[in-house]
Amino acid sequence: MFGDLMGMMGKLKETQQKIEETKKRLDTVTVSEESSDKLLKITVTANREIKAIEVADELLQDKEQLEDYLVLHLNKAIEKATKINEAELGAVAKEGMPNIPGMDMFT
Repeated sequence: MFGDLMGMMGKLKETQQKIEETKKRLDTVTVSEESSDKLLKITVTANREIKAIEVADELLQDKEQLEDYLVLHLNKAIEKATKINEAELGAVAKEGMPNIPGMDMFT
């Protein structure tokens, strides 16, 4: 029994390490969102850190439009990044889950 428990603890520790490694790797994965008229482009990491915002000069003339574009396209970029983040981390976590009776709800 204790051997099984120690094995599970080791596997959980290994999984936690893999999750941390995946988080670091996701800092290098970028997602871009661009407005259809090419006036705004936003780049974020899969960990949802904003890396770049490019604004065309003509968009700077209309403060309200710029604000609307920023909200819309930041949300879209964050949504894309979140999907990648959750898929990657979920795969690592699922792979490392020990086989505990009654805990098969993740499969």
